[in-house]
Amino acid sequence: MTSSVVTGDIRQTLDHFRRSVDQLFENFYGFPAESARGGAMATGSQQWTFSPAVETAWGDTTLNMRVIVPGVPQQDVKVSVQNNQLVIEGERKPPEGFKQNAHTQLAYSKFYTAVTLPNGLDLDKLSARMRDGVLDIQIPVSEQMKPRQVQIQSGEGRKSIGA
Repeated sequence: MTSSVVTGDIRQTLDHFRRSVDQLFENFYGFPAESARGGAMATGSQQWTFSPAVETAWGDTTLNMRVIVPGVPQQDVKVSVQNNQLVIEGERKPPEGFKQNAHTQLAYSKFYTAVTLPNGLDLDKLSARMRDGVLDIQIPVSEQMKPRQVQIQSGEGRKSIGA
């Protein structure tokens, strides 16, 4: 009898936990958790939004950025600099022959990403290349911001501070 009581408590606790996680998914992502688990699929009434992944890394002389935009042709992507932000925008469209209300687990929508850039970059020399759904952006560091070696002079022959 004790084992059935314990089993019932565990099931009830796990069921409560699952419902809490489902509610979290629904509140955060805007679609039911079973969609994320591969159950029900998004339909016309359940719109997912596409947001490309962005990663950055500093090179010796450049700030390198990579934006992952699978299924987005180059002509549907726009890169611009506005104020001190790099703006990447475009649209991921469903393939030809897919209706807007088709059952899908992929997100199709317009996207807009703005990345605030640090000072010291040469924005006039920014370059962008796209291949196989990967947008690579390189922004050179301006000459004034590049590290330089400073000559250390000997302290001999100079008066010390406070003397």
